[in-house]
Amino acid sequence: MIRVWGRNTSSNVQMVMWALAEIGLPCERVDVGGRFSGTDTDAYRAMNPNRLVPVLQDGDLTLFESAAIVRYLGARYGSDRFWPTDPAVRAPLDMWAEWIKTSFGPHFLGQVFWPLIGQRQAMRDEAALAAAETRLSALAAMLDERLGGNSGPFLGGEAPCFADVIVGTLLYRYFTLEFQRSETAALAAYHDRLSRRPAYAEQVMVSYESLRVS
Repeated sequence: MIRVWGRNTSSNVQMVMWALAEIGLPCERVDVGGRFSGTDTDAYRAMNPNRLVPVLQDGDLTLFESAAIVRYLGARYGSDRFWPTDPAVRAPLDMWAEWIKTSFGPHFLGQVFWPLIGQRQAMRDEAALAAAETRLSALAAMLDERLGGNSGPFLGGEAPCFADVIVGTLLYRYFTLEFQRSETAALAAYHDRLSRRPAYAEQVMVSYESLRVS
């Protein structure tokens, strides 16, 4: 059986668990990281020298980096719907999967989410936070425009593909965190569609309140 190492409050672990659920692969998840600790052992370091979560073990294969794991699962176990075999079909989807990891995700998490969740209000730089929200609005508008031109309800068409998993995981936090969001009707509708999927609801819509600094 596939084993995933990582706490369920990690968005990167959630991404992997959602991919497994969408493909229909059973797995065992082991709580490590955060309040569970366990990532500083020699055994864990042998699996992931970064000492971060998640780690996936599939037989003799051990992988870290959440998006790489999702791509592996899609390529090895996914249908053509989830992991298009035609590179010309897959690459434009992968482009947005890369974008969320290199542009939207780092900015949202590093400049908005963690300052609001991981810092006491008295310690926040409100001017920096306001500037970050403005920049995030421009990034959200890019994804909103892409989704507004969709030929189906998801990036992959009529059902989620690997790119939907990589792109969609952070949207739960984006739409439930209290901050000044811009109007993005297509993006909001996309998140609503994801939220109605049982796999997304179970694996991604996990409270992050335990991460909040009070």
